Amino acid sequence: MGLLGIIGGTGLDRLDLVRERDERPVTTPYGAPSAPLVQGRIGTQAVVFLARHGHEHTVAPHEINYRANLRALHDAGVTEIVAVAAVGGIADGPVPGGLVIPDQLIDYTHDRPATFHEGPGSAVEHVDFTWPYTTALRRRLLEAAAAAGIDVLDGGCYGATQGPRLETAAEIARLERDGCTLVGMTGMPEAVLARELGVDYACCAVIANQAAGKSGTVIAVREIETNLRGGMDRVRALLEQLGHQ
Repeated sequence: MGLLGIIGGTGLDRLDLVRERDERPVTTPYGAPSAPLVQGRIGTQAVVFLARHGHEHTVAPHEINYRANLRALHDAGVTEIVAVAAVGGIADGPVPGGLVIPDQLIDYTHDRPATFHEGPGSAVEHVDFTWPYTTALRRRLLEAAAAAGIDVLDGGCYGATQGPRLETAAEIARLERDGCTLVGMTGMPEAVLARELGVDYACCAVIANQAAGKSGTVIAVREIETNLRGGMDRVRALLEQLGHQ
């Protein structure tokens, strides 16, 4: 059993499930990660938790130091990562508060350092990214959800947008034409950086709201917060089950 990294997104800036906690600040050649690493255990599983936006949710999606976050987890010995992310729902099916384990993504972000292989003296490196999420880790998440009695949607395409603003209705229509079923702001370059480091990576997406233009109403922050509370309760139950498998 390897060391499991958990990246907490909006609504999961802290993870009280972690026992035998040891919290410590770290640094990397790319700077400091968003928050100190929290090491400990969930059940029999050794884990390292990192709050993607900081413990007080102060780091915006476009300002996250993704390279520092991923390098910090890698240097701590993490061999696989479950990335929890709040997303908007584009496709019919998943309801606000529901969970999705996507199997594909499309990157619409820009101006984010997206590789470790750059700079003077760095060799040109290419990684296969046909399937951006690790199949075996996705399967374990689905099995943990089933064992915990949690409904999840198996599969979906995550469209990663720049943020921090929400999208226009026309942008969501474009993403839907492209095949995206979910929209979020943090899926890239996080996933490809994990791939470059050789760390298994899967996403557990929580539907915070219907994406712009899909509900016919204005997106309300209060509604998002309500949906995330229920959704993150399901995430915690899934992670607890995963820790006991």
